[in-house]
Formats: sequence, C-alpha cells, structure tokens
Amino acid sequence: MTRSGHEYLEGLRDGREVWLDGERVADVTAHPAFRASAASFAGLYDLADDPAHRPVLVRDGVRRAGLVPRSYEDLVARRRAFRTTARASYGFLGRTPDYMAAGTAGFAAAPAVLTGETFDGAGQAVALNRRITEGDLHTAFTLTNPPAGHGGDDLTLRVVRERDGGIVVRGAKTIGTGAVFADELLVGTIEPLAPDDTAHAVTFSVPLATPGLRLISRASYEERARSVFDQPLSSRYDENDAMLVCEDVFVPWERVLTYRDPVTTGAIWWQTPAYLNLVHQSATRFWTKLEFLTGLAILLTRSNGTDTLPAVTQAVGRLLGMVAQAKAFVLAAEASHEQVDGGRGGVRPGQEISFAQRIMAGELHPRAVQDIKLLAGGALVQLPASGRDLLHPELGPLVRRYFATPGHPAEERVKLLKLAWDALGSEFAGRHEQYERFYHGAPHVYLTMQTWAGSAGECESLAQACLDGYGLGTTR
Repeated sequence: MTRSGHEYLEGLRDGREVWLDGERVADVTAHPAFRASAASFAGLYDLADDPAHRPVLVRDGVRRAGLVPRSYEDLVARRRAFRTTARASYGFLGRTPDYMAAGTAGFAAAPAVLTGETFDGAGQAVALNRRITEGDLHTAFTLTNPPAGHGGDDLTLRVVRERDGGIVVRGAKTIGTGAVFADELLVGTIEPLAPDDTAHAVTFSVPLATPGLRLISRASYEERARSVFDQPLSSRYDENDAMLVCEDVFVPWERVLTYRDPVTTGAIWWQTPAYLNLVHQSATRFWTKLEFLTGLAILLTRSNGTDTLPAVTQAVGRLLGMVAQAKAFVLAAEASHEQVDGGRGGVRPGQEISFAQRIMAGELHPRAVQDIKLLAGGALVQLPASGRDLLHPELGPLVRRYFATPGHPAEERVKLLKLAWDALGSEFAGRHEQYERFYHGAPHVYLTMQTWAGSAGECESLAQACLDGYGLGTTR
C-alpha cells in the first residue's frame, strides 16, 4: 500500500537523533532547518493520490520503483515514474524514496549474489525489498568512509562483536544524503575492500531511531533562506547531507545483508542490478534537472532582451543539445537492457551505457551551469536584498522602476533572477555542482568499473587489427 504525505511525516517523529549546529533536533518535521524540505518529500508521497499520477507511479498497489522490471516495457514504465517524481522538485531532490526502492529491487533480482562462503544474506535482501516496497518506506544510504583518524585510529564503521541475535557496529560513514528524512538507513561500502578486511565488510539496514545511531548534519540551506521568493529552491529542496556515527549499534541478523565477506559486500552493488537501477533513477533526474536549467536560460535571455542575438541562440542550442544528450543516455540504457540471471531476475538497464552516463553527467553539469551564467550576465550580482524591497512604500517604486525591462515588470524579473542565482550561484547551487560530480562515489570507482565492464576489448582489437595490417615492407 502507498502512504500519504501525512503518514510519512508522522513516521519521521520517531525520536531519531539528529544534530545540527550544536543542537539536538527534536522533530525534523517542525525544525526550521528541515521542515520545508520534509514537506517537499511528503508532497512526493501525495503524488500517488493524484488520479493523473497514480497510474504512472503505482502498479498493483505499490510503487513501480520497488518492483523488479521483467521487460523493456517495465523499464520504460519505471522511468516515467522516475520522471514524474523528479519533475516535482525540478530535479533538485535526488535521493527521493524511489531511489533506494529501485536499489533494493536490484538486490531482490539477484539475491544469490549475497550467498557467501560464511554468511547468506539472500533472504534478507529479498525481505528488505519487500519491506521497503510494501511499507512504502523512504530509505537512504551512506557508503563513504571518513578519513583516517588521528594516530591511525580506525574511524570507519566496522563490526566490533557478535551478540545474541545480531551484531554490534561502531564507527562512521559520511555523506548520508537525505538520511535525516528517511525511514531506514542502508549502510555499506561501494569501494573495493582488501580480501582480509573482514571487519569493514558489512552491509545492513536499520531504522533511523535505532539506539546509538546519530546523524550530524551539515549546515542547512533551508534554514538560511529568507523566503521562498528570495531562495525558491534552497528553501524547499535541501535534501541535506549528514555524517552517520554509530556507537555500539545493535543490528539484528534479519537486517544484515553481508557480513565479514569483502566479496559479497562489493558484489551487492556490482553483481546485482542495484547500481544500474540507481543510475536509471539518477540519470532520469539529471535529464529533468538539465531541462529545468535550460528552460531557465531561455527565460533569462528573454528577460535580458538578448534572445535573438546569434551568439545567444547558438548558446541556447548547445544547452538543448546537452538536454538531448542526457535524454539519449537514459533511452539507450533502456534499449540496451540485459537479462538478469538468465531472465529469472528480470532485466536491468544496459551496464555499459549506465556507467558512461555517470562520466557524462559529472562533466556536463558544470559546463551547463557555466554557459547559463554567461547568458545571465551581471544582473545576477546586482539584486535587491530581498523581496521586502519591493513592498517598501518608499523603496518599492524605485525598485519597480529601475529593475524592470521591456515586457518584464520588476517583480517578475527579480523573481526570475532570484531563482537563477539559487540554481547557479548560491551555496546551495555550489553543493549541487559538486554533488553531480560525485553522485555515485568518487570517479575512480565508476571509471574503474567502466574499464572492467566496458568495450575495452573491442576497442583494443580494432586498433590491433590496424597494426596487424601493415609492416615495414608495406607500400601504398
């Protein structure tokens, strides 16, 4: 069954331990650093109650994102669901509930991958997907390790002991994007581990209110926003990033997916469709976000009165080409779909295209932002301090006179420029630019996987064929 936004918000009032700016947050749904973004996540849940969206988002009473796709048509249907969710936040909420729902569907499609020599997590992987899908839960993950501690202290989350019914873990993981808004947190590692590194080779999922589990939040852009008018994106779509700190957290066996096995701890991402499913969602979101940014560029050039200049039309054409490129990667990954476990696990998006999309997105987003900044011009750095300037009885008439352009009243133009700055130049925007570069981990991780799984052999054989075709005695 699908949950309403109200039910989702009620689930966040569970006593979780979230810290921000030296304060423990009593209720993320009411705190000024989180409440508007929590409401935005709740709005995503309410989409399923809209008759126009429900057939796209839901099948057989549950969200499509958590179902294992069995055909190309299922992949297309899932992408349309991803698009509906992404458009609700203009692509700025990335780790939405459909993200890890799709990831857990990848675990469930190939659970045998989690049957290791000393621990079998196959049943738990299937159960996790069922729990997330049937409960309509929002799951976040944290997979990144902190830097080494002072004196070589081991700060990375690790298994410290077993006890009746489960394991005890201690340490930290970083960049828990959206974790403060999640029902559950999946903890693991996506980077290769040494064969003897069994202490760190663990994957599990726990509720956010688990005793001993703490989230240390970065600064909240939402809290710093003055109003929706002045910061229309950061005031509503700050999904936040937090460090996870576990102090002897108990994890029941039924929530452990991999245990003291470096092979299965890596394989859960790379040998099941999980990672490819995550890319399917994020690639669709990236395409949607690039559409929004390009539309913003078009509105800016019209407001500046430069939209008919040849250099500007060419620049907009390049941006539209980037949108088409982002779209093409999504459609190509679907069209190049591959069977999972001989078809027993359904289908997955094409691996090679999916890995290549990660390279493209990390490089394309900064270029697009830079091109749009150039189109916006200097107007972005000379804006009224806030919308209140427009409302002031003495100042308002001046602002309305001097900030207007032909066909664009001052209030409309200032509103557009505020949106552009929030998307392109604010601290919120800077976080997004950096995040698009590292969306699925450091580039050295997915670039390595591209080398292993890509068409390197075909490229090499073609070059070798040319070399084999001539020698010292070859003449024209």
